[in-house]
Amino acid sequence: MKIVLPNTLVLLFSIMVLALLSTYVLRQGRYETRLNEEGVSVVIPGSYRPLEQKVWLKPWTLFTALPRAFESAQDVVFFIFIIGGCLAVVKSTGAFDAVLGRLMHRFGHRPQLFIAGGMLIFALGASALGMGEEYLPFVTIVMSVGMALGLDPVASVGIILTGYAIGYGTAAINPFTVVIAQEIAELKPTSGIMFRLIAFILFVVIGAHHLLRYARRIIRNPEKSLMHGFDKSEYHSKAEVPHLKRLHLWILLLTGGAIALIVFGISELSGWHWYLTELSATFFALTILIVAIARLNPSKAAVTFGAGASELAFTALLIVFARSIALILEEGQVLHTIVDALSAPLVYLGPAASAVGMYGLQCIIDFFMPSGSGQAYVSMPIMTPIADITGVQRQVAVLAYLFGDGFMNMFWPTNAVLMGMLGIARVPYDKWIRFVLPLMVKLWIGGSVLLVAAVLLNYR
Repeated sequence: MKIVLPNTLVLLFSIMVLALLSTYVLRQGRYETRLNEEGVSVVIPGSYRPLEQKVWLKPWTLFTALPRAFESAQDVVFFIFIIGGCLAVVKSTGAFDAVLGRLMHRFGHRPQLFIAGGMLIFALGASALGMGEEYLPFVTIVMSVGMALGLDPVASVGIILTGYAIGYGTAAINPFTVVIAQEIAELKPTSGIMFRLIAFILFVVIGAHHLLRYARRIIRNPEKSLMHGFDKSEYHSKAEVPHLKRLHLWILLLTGGAIALIVFGISELSGWHWYLTELSATFFALTILIVAIARLNPSKAAVTFGAGASELAFTALLIVFARSIALILEEGQVLHTIVDALSAPLVYLGPAASAVGMYGLQCIIDFFMPSGSGQAYVSMPIMTPIADITGVQRQVAVLAYLFGDGFMNMFWPTNAVLMGMLGIARVPYDKWIRFVLPLMVKLWIGGSVLLVAAVLLNYR
């Protein structure tokens, strides 16, 4: 029997209903808080106290929570819209497609470079810009080159999927995951980037090794392919890649420069104290520069910008619905009650084991909440105070969220990008799981080890 999950918005609204009902039946209470050395309000462990008088939320709160959540998350929502519009304008120039296509064919005569280099490219795009759906058109190109090198469909599509998932899991400045999670945890945007870059390198090496090992085996003996006997003629690519021009390189150079400026602007070295407003302004300024340099028609560019922003409207709605859940739990005075119940067993395990436990919990949540932004708004309001209580740095809690959300993108069948790419590549889900499960074990173990190391190193 096939299990069909409801639309994510339906699921989130259902959780909103449960959140409201929980305020009627659960014990209400609060933790005491204090300001730490960074001026951030943190929970004081062991200070949970039940409320003397119960707070009753009106049923109408279920509906008023949404517009109030829009107001609460407005800076993130606007940031998401501007990012979507900017990336749409950049993509309309053909710069991404031209460079990626050129690199794919450049590596096309050497399997090792094609696999490792291709995976690195896709991982970088996901880690820096949150690219995922944008990779769907490249499946046919990668499949075509992979077939010519003796790879099977599993190894070929694995180049994209593995890079995409690891890039999300070790996000350097991904605006859809790490920036949002850190904003909820009251951390500086993209702070702690050096540790994540180290994790990025480590997991890219692990992923590339897994892919190369499988590729060598099937090249030597095609009968060991998980899809032995597939028809290669079905994978001939007819996709046209734009010719790489000097303009494309200038556009990518500008985009890279904008990203570097953002990283510097939010760092303590600059002293600029940039936040989401400045980040949004930088991406909007980048859009204007690209329109001017590429000599795009301003009116058409405006339409493209609007279309790109509209493509992320659903993501924005997920953020708002998820924020509504936290809002109801907060106003109903049961958020800390839930935190107290979840953190009770973790306190006895110690910070290191608690961090690994958070990682496992995020992996499970990702099945029901494949949207990285939505998952951040659902889980981080709970994980943040749990981190305070268990002695885990909030930066570590964000890292646990990233690992759980990112790595599971190439495992759970509820992820639309995964199932879309497998569909284009004609790879059955059960064949993919046989290939990726050993890699997932490596990532789960590696992620746990890194989280323990982050706790021991006081990763902030």
